[in-house]
Amino acid sequence: MKLDSPIFDRIRVKPDRDRRLKAECPACDWAGCDKPATHRAPKGRDRENQFWRYCFDHVRQYNQNYNYFSGMADDAVMAYQKDALTGHRPTWKMGSKGGTGRAASEHIKRHAPEGFADPFGVFSDLGGTARPDPQPAREGRMIRNAERRAFESLGLEISASAEEIKARFKTLAKKYHPDVNGGDTSTEDRLRDVIQSYNHLKSAGYC
Repeated sequence: MKLDSPIFDRIRVKPDRDRRLKAECPACDWAGCDKPATHRAPKGRDRENQFWRYCFDHVRQYNQNYNYFSGMADDAVMAYQKDALTGHRPTWKMGSKGGTGRAASEHIKRHAPEGFADPFGVFSDLGGTARPDPQPAREGRMIRNAERRAFESLGLEISASAEEIKARFKTLAKKYHPDVNGGDTSTEDRLRDVIQSYNHLKSAGYC
């Protein structure tokens, strides 16, 4: 593009406009500095929403040394940080604004079922009739199809204990063993099925 092109003249920043922008920007608030104040910095605690206007170099220097808690005792800093958790809003203990003593106890009894579970003791200070939370139901073990077939092969329920599984296996092994049946090999397939079913339940941790 040629320097005397009309397109170049339209997109370039003209010197007079650049000077106008500098004139609209206030001077830096730093003592002895007359550079444009292109950045702002907070003035500090108890002066919220008030800012200094600094140039880039001085706002960086100011931020390096800025401390919101400057001049505060350690206890005051800890109290401020604790109050910040609730947005510096007042809080009350549960029930303290809704009555205490007999009135609160009667309120709880009217609006809560008899013997309601209160495992964390939330209503204990208000005179509620809390009881320990019942023991959670024991989680049942997931039974796969292969394990169901193994229980059926041994003629047992899924809820059978390890002792019952072992006892049934010994009974069926003696019943279908060829030696017990006078050398009859017609029960070998059934014996093999019983042994495989028992070994599967054993490897799965049922016995």
